[in-house]
Amino acid sequence: MRLDLLETKVFDPADGFAPLTDVIEVTDPSLFKRGDRWSMCVGTQVANRPGIQLAIASLPQGAPVSPSGWTLPAESHDATKIATLPQERSRSWDLSGGRHCPSYATGVDPHTGRWVERIYYAGAAEHLWGPYAIGYLEWDGERWIDQPAPVFVATEPWERGSVFEPNVIYADGAWKLWYVAGSHQEDYLVHGCAESEDGCGNWTSRQIFAPAEMKLFDFHVRRAGAAYEAIFSRVWLQATPPPHTGLWWCSCDRPSARLADWSEPVQLMTAADRGWHSGPWKPSAAVSASDPARMLVFFSGLYSSKNASPFFPYVFTLGCAEVNRPETM
Repeated sequence: MRLDLLETKVFDPADGFAPLTDVIEVTDPSLFKRGDRWSMCVGTQVANRPGIQLAIASLPQGAPVSPSGWTLPAESHDATKIATLPQERSRSWDLSGGRHCPSYATGVDPHTGRWVERIYYAGAAEHLWGPYAIGYLEWDGERWIDQPAPVFVATEPWERGSVFEPNVIYADGAWKLWYVAGSHQEDYLVHGCAESEDGCGNWTSRQIFAPAEMKLFDFHVRRAGAAYEAIFSRVWLQATPPPHTGLWWCSCDRPSARLADWSEPVQLMTAADRGWHSGPWKPSAAVSASDPARMLVFFSGLYSSKNASPFFPYVFTLGCAEVNRPETM
């Protein structure tokens, strides 16, 4: 089976973010398309700003999805400063620890009957390392509006007080959520799933999707024709990652809440050190505009750097892997 993997670096602190001068890192992509323009929500560390901020990177109007050509938004009054998403009403629960792992989704609000656009994310009130809760911003037609409280919090003993890494889709009349629970500090990462009629309350069917020993960190589900496919990451928090660490692909005829219903997974990428990244996670994918047999998977990476903080001697990057879709091989 030939995957013909081609990797491209999209954002790396070593390359800078000109003309922006206040951006320190960019990572955590969530890809989406509105009209004829491709965008992705990203997590950014910004100089002299608390926590982690969210921003929208974009390709030029009408351009096909591609690893190259992405630009970060600038403030209207200062072309050297990045424009981040509003954080006006949510500051009490997501400012100190920042906003992480965004997930764009569109679906029906049953209270109004309208289709809405949301960016779900994990926020932390206390510290960069959590504990986390999950909330969202919603597009009102002109701007993204943040919410005064999270909409999904840890309630089960196996979640150990923290939920994060949301991946959300709308299907079968419900908002479906896959997420991580636990913490890196404890080396305990269990994967859960739940669903809600309106995506902002009354989450039901909350259950374990993948056990902690699998270390499944993201489960990005997307529609693929009449079925669904998922690109997911498996991580390793100790010294040498085993061969199964990296990005994987699987498919299912429906967005099932049972991992056993999904196909035998195919590994797309290992955790091998490529210099500008190792141990990829947070995948977000689209089919190539020029070749439907190819898939573009944007992902987060990191590498050690002497320019990083002594407390966390790594910097975060964002890359893209072009790879043959397993179902077409």
